[in-house]
Amino acid sequence: MYEFIRSHQLNMMLELSSACFTMALLLLITKFLTRKRKWILIMMELIATTLLISDRCAYIYSGDVSATGYVMVRISNCLVFFMTSAIVLGFNLYLTDLLTAEGKMEKLPKRITFVNIISVIGMVLAIIAAFTGLYYSFDANNIYHRGPGFLISYIIPIVGPIIQCTVIVQYKEKFSRLIYIALVLYLVVPVICGIVQIFAYGISIVNMAMVLVSIFLYVFTYLDVNEAVIRAHAIEMEQLDEDRKSIKRLFDQTATAFVAAMEKKDPYPPGHSAIAAEIAGRIAKSLGKEQDEIDEIYYAALLHNVGIMGIPDGVVENLDKLSPEQYEVFKKTPLISAEILSNITEYPILAEAAKYGNEKYDGSGYPEGLKGEEIPEVARIMAVIDKYDVMTTKSKFSDPLPEPLVREEFIKESGISFDPQIADIMIDIIDTDAKDEGVAGVHLHNEIEKELECGKYRDKISSGIPVDNVTTTISFHCASNKKSPGDFSMPSIIVFDSYDKRVHSNPKSIKAYKYTEYGELWFDGHHISTDARNMEVTIEKIGDDVNWTEGKYVIMATKFEDHVKINMTDGHKDMEVMIALPDSSKFAEVAITGENCLISDITVERDEVETTEDDITRIAEAVSYIERMESDAPNLQIDNHRSAYTDGIEIKDYIDLAFHSMSLPASDLVWHCPYIVIFYSENGIVGGPGYKEFALIKLNGEIDRSGIYAYNTFSMKRTGDFPGWNVWKETNKSGLEYEVSFTRKGSTVTLKTTNLGVEIQNVTSVTDGGDKIYAAITGDTVAITDIRIK
Repeated sequence: MYEFIRSHQLNMMLELSSACFTMALLLLITKFLTRKRKWILIMMELIATTLLISDRCAYIYSGDVSATGYVMVRISNCLVFFMTSAIVLGFNLYLTDLLTAEGKMEKLPKRITFVNIISVIGMVLAIIAAFTGLYYSFDANNIYHRGPGFLISYIIPIVGPIIQCTVIVQYKEKFSRLIYIALVLYLVVPVICGIVQIFAYGISIVNMAMVLVSIFLYVFTYLDVNEAVIRAHAIEMEQLDEDRKSIKRLFDQTATAFVAAMEKKDPYPPGHSAIAAEIAGRIAKSLGKEQDEIDEIYYAALLHNVGIMGIPDGVVENLDKLSPEQYEVFKKTPLISAEILSNITEYPILAEAAKYGNEKYDGSGYPEGLKGEEIPEVARIMAVIDKYDVMTTKSKFSDPLPEPLVREEFIKESGISFDPQIADIMIDIIDTDAKDEGVAGVHLHNEIEKELECGKYRDKISSGIPVDNVTTTISFHCASNKKSPGDFSMPSIIVFDSYDKRVHSNPKSIKAYKYTEYGELWFDGHHISTDARNMEVTIEKIGDDVNWTEGKYVIMATKFEDHVKINMTDGHKDMEVMIALPDSSKFAEVAITGENCLISDITVERDEVETTEDDITRIAEAVSYIERMESDAPNLQIDNHRSAYTDGIEIKDYIDLAFHSMSLPASDLVWHCPYIVIFYSENGIVGGPGYKEFALIKLNGEIDRSGIYAYNTFSMKRTGDFPGWNVWKETNKSGLEYEVSFTRKGSTVTLKTTNLGVEIQNVTSVTDGGDKIYAAITGDTVAITDIRIK
């Protein structure tokens, strides 16, 4: 390395001095530094350039005895020693500027002043040495020799940087990371090289090192400025983002206040608009919208009905019984809403959603009778969430519909009132929310009333507590609340079924919620059987239990297939009640009520042990709807959603599956029909070892999209033979022949079927499965008979 530097140092000096000079020129035109710092850096680069050019000239003219050589050698050597101290002074000025500008220091360390003084002294000594021979001398051949005071010339280039280094380390927090690195390099590298050069005569590694770190100082200063610009930009973007969030919060608060004013007039309870808007946002997300678009659709849903404020109170207060003239007035709501929202010019989507939200997919809506995709997408979303809002929100005109009826409405009106894609998304949201509620009925346990104050019989009734195939224990305390001594006072229970798990008494609600009451039971053994097939009550008097709390009542209820078993006790009598339901497809709930009593401390607990056939005494024969001819596979009664399956039928090249289907008497929804499951398991049984489900196709035209082992391409359309959903349901109840074909090519299965005008095609591409693919029949509340495999 030493010999390489000695051999090439003149070229290295030239290249480094050129680089320094270039840096000075670049600094001259730069705009990103303060004027003072720019000129300090220019001075430092020029000093470094002069130092290295002088040192190079000293080597070139050494031994040249001409007049030019004589002059150049002496001037060059004088400049070398002079610039060595000058560069220390320049760096000291740069350090001073950093401490006062970035460091905000008003009073600088005395060490800085000391370095300034010794640097000036060093420059003066360099001039003196040129005339006295203190640092160097020349012989008759004009050759340079070190003088007696040569080491003095290294005191300032070494001591000065050491002092400067102590300042930099002490105040390192005043500098950025890059500037701190540049400062340390600027000081340490030349000092190390200076010590080396004391013992390495004939090369100028100190001077070259000082020039090199001067270049680094420029580069690091430039990088530091870049980082500062990036930081400033980041801060600016954060501020802009905060400003945007602030504006959004302001808009949100304004919109919320506006909606609150609107909801004071409309017939629905406060907060329903926000719930509908949240659903609209979920639909937008499912459609693949970006967050900004989702926000716009959210606010469009929140505000789209503001025109209600421009409708006369007499119309709004009588929405359930409008005259034709009043209805025409009410139909102006979307136009008024659009006119109001058109003033928010930054979001034209708001007015668009309001104006066309009452259009229908088949063109029968208003105000312009648009059809299909002529209707703006945001308005098609509004149509869905508006209907959802009306059906699920309690108003002074109606109670909310149960979830199955809401779901069915979107199936029935898909392609008629609603965009099929958006209707399907709404159905998925309903299904997802239903799954999130957990095991059926468990969420209702948390909502059971803790106290009931009963006067007249059945004037207060708790919500229903589901009875299923584990034992549910209900306990409470009851105290008499008689108005007069002759009044009857006792708690009782009602055994029933309804969509909303509540007891109903008026004919309209009974029909809407499919309410069925099986019977009423009192703790003294009195009972009434209503729509149960059979009811048997056994009463046993028991001795007084000293540990029993007076006024405590306990009920234990469980269900197996079509039988319900209830044990009741008040501490004096035990009752065992057996109830035969109409058939195995029916559900059961227990509600608490009473007469002239205060019921308190109601608790509900569920066992973990499943009830079996041996735990319940059958009091009526099982109701079977499959007493029909059997063909290639056993007949199948599916009492509830996917409660039974046929064995798997392997799909090889092509098979045709035909069967007779009859929806059970308890069925009343469009998906109470047969389903086809496409799957794999080691034994060909649904749920068997290694089970993987690829597709679930409901033959009313739905598909379960939750599969993770296959991709499904599904299409459904209603042909001209489709008679309407009400006829479709009734025909399925009467009995209908189904035929489903399967074609397999490799890992792809194509299913095709057309039944009563519902045409279905689904292509299942298996991505993770076994070598065999099976199909099985299942369904919901349906009997499958005469199964033929072709």
